[in-house]
Amino acid sequence: TFTSPPVWWPNHPTLAAYHKVLFESDIMRSAANSLIIAGSTTALALFLALNAGYGFARFRFFGRDVLALSVLFGQMLPNAVVLIPLYLYFDRLRLIDTYPALIISYLVIVLPLCTWMLRGYFLGLPREIEEAALIDGCSQLGVLFRVALPLSLPAVVATGLFAFTVSWDEFLFALTFTQSQKTWTLPVRITSFSGEYFTDWSAVMAASALMSIPVIVIFLSFQRHFVRGLSEGAVKG
Repeated sequence: TFTSPPVWWPNHPTLAAYHKVLFESDIMRSAANSLIIAGSTTALALFLALNAGYGFARFRFFGRDVLALSVLFGQMLPNAVVLIPLYLYFDRLRLIDTYPALIISYLVIVLPLCTWMLRGYFLGLPREIEEAALIDGCSQLGVLFRVALPLSLPAVVATGLFAFTVSWDEFLFALTFTQSQKTWTLPVRITSFSGEYFTDWSAVMAASALMSIPVIVIFLSFQRHFVRGLSEGAVKG
């Protein structure tokens, strides 16, 4: 319930809500699900975006710029546009209520901007370093992973943080593509504290606070790389 006027500091501070969330609900299973799904999505998004972004930045082919813009256009579409097609696709493949369904759907969300961010950073790298590696006998794939990738570490960190944060917080796809509590992610688990006639706001806020801790820790740990990667990747290209 809400009070009017609002109380800015509780009269009787308590940690009972955290105890309820941690020990009287299955939130740890949901946290593990979120970690597995967000981690897998981030790893796949980085691998695919590295190759796609480097290809857009370094190789010339017909329709390159148009295709690059179309990738960014995909980021502008609301998630609801692809919700029903993805559900029908996953239902036909019997992937509903599985990790792959959420990982693939999250890739649809994060991959376009991940590709665009890394493309912008690769465009700012000096070609002379890569040409020197090619002269020394390094393959084009070797140039990407041995030369361009180490130089692009700030952009990779920023891109990874973006992919992880979006996957960690996503709610619509997680609610639609999961049918049992064993595959619930944290955002879906939080809704279990809200019923038809009553909402346990203390538990909702406690669970939300706990859910934000991993993202805050990761962001503070890589803050310098995150800001640098975003700024340089946005200016170039």
